[in-house]
Amino acid sequence: MHKYLPHTSQDIEEMLKVTGANSLDDLFTSIPKKLRLTKPYLIPSALSDYDLTKHMQDLAKQNKELIVFRGAGAYDHYSPSIIKALISRQEFLTSYTPYQPEVAQGTLQYIFEYQSMVCELTGMEVSNASMYDGATATAEAMFMAFAQTGMSKVLVSSTVNPRIIDVVKTYARYRDIEVIVTPSKDGASDLDFIEKNLENSMGLIVQNPNYFGIIEDYKGFADAVHEHNGLFIMNAEGQPLSIIKTPGEYDADIAVGDLQSFGLPLSFGGAYVGYLATKMKYVRKMPGRICGITTDVDGKRAFVLTLQAREQHIRRAKANSNICSNQSLMALAVTIYLSTMGKDGTVMVANESMKGAHYLYDALLKTNKFEVVYNKPFFKEFVLKAKFDVEKFEKDCLDAGILGPLHLKDNNLLFAVTEKRSLSDIELLVGKVVEQK
Repeated sequence: MHKYLPHTSQDIEEMLKVTGANSLDDLFTSIPKKLRLTKPYLIPSALSDYDLTKHMQDLAKQNKELIVFRGAGAYDHYSPSIIKALISRQEFLTSYTPYQPEVAQGTLQYIFEYQSMVCELTGMEVSNASMYDGATATAEAMFMAFAQTGMSKVLVSSTVNPRIIDVVKTYARYRDIEVIVTPSKDGASDLDFIEKNLENSMGLIVQNPNYFGIIEDYKGFADAVHEHNGLFIMNAEGQPLSIIKTPGEYDADIAVGDLQSFGLPLSFGGAYVGYLATKMKYVRKMPGRICGITTDVDGKRAFVLTLQAREQHIRRAKANSNICSNQSLMALAVTIYLSTMGKDGTVMVANESMKGAHYLYDALLKTNKFEVVYNKPFFKEFVLKAKFDVEKFEKDCLDAGILGPLHLKDNNLLFAVTEKRSLSDIELLVGKVVEQK
């Protein structure tokens, strides 16, 4: 087997000098040693069709299906069979970005419908054709605020998912943007601290429900941000938007988030899909593209690429953003899910998740093995402080076929419940808690 690298040895040496690394292997030192491959894969040179099929089946049998009570940004929701059936069709699965609208009407139509649904969910005026995921969408929103205000400082609430904050900080380095992570007060964003630090900033990034599952009340936040000519950016995961106040109702300037909960399986972390929606007055700062509807020369309905920033292609150094693609197939999956479920179905599933989370919350407290951490309203995630050995509990859960809660710190556990969790699933988890000493 021959390896192909597009870079010459000289190219690689020059890049290593810039990064400060001595070898390509040094670039992976941030990956814990226990997760790194220490010996090469033993891959046979060839197998017959039958032997290969059997080999793959044997590998698949090693996988273990777990009952998931963990979220923190990726959730074990049900994906209706219609989604896989439709997105697997070759006209969708193999389609490329619709640069030729006249031969891509189907693709353009579902992107248009996706955008319309995102606007309805978020209460915003305009949406683009989708983003890679919620984290990168948040970072792109920061770039929008940077281009709009010219300010190189952004405030981010510490109640935003740490993984999202990491991505925002990474993007910020490319524009020399200062990221100030603001402290929280009892699990919620601290408006007093934020107001004192908004001067000369491009704005504020928050999340709702936040990383701890808390539904925050952002009344007054937009006014404070706008008073300093900044932009109010809200990250909101898709599912709760069907039953809680939207970013639009909080007068957010940009709404971003992940839509994985709308029909996309966990899939070991992706591919997911992010959304980005904004007020019409910021549309020309928006990354990516927008699909629109018009009429053709015969007066028939036609879908077109209405807007895309050309400097992404011809003046890359001056572009507000160089993301010029969209997560089209995943956006189609979301569109099929929302179309299939309808408004009532989407609300029903959200309520089932919320009811399940509150049922588990009460059941866990009744065991007297937890303490309340945040006495605030929550959606489908919540934090409790354990009075027992958390590492042993995690192992006991795995032995019972359960992926338990996420250990944050100081024995604080972040639980998540979706509509897939049955009463027997919850009772099994509670049983494991009762066994703890």
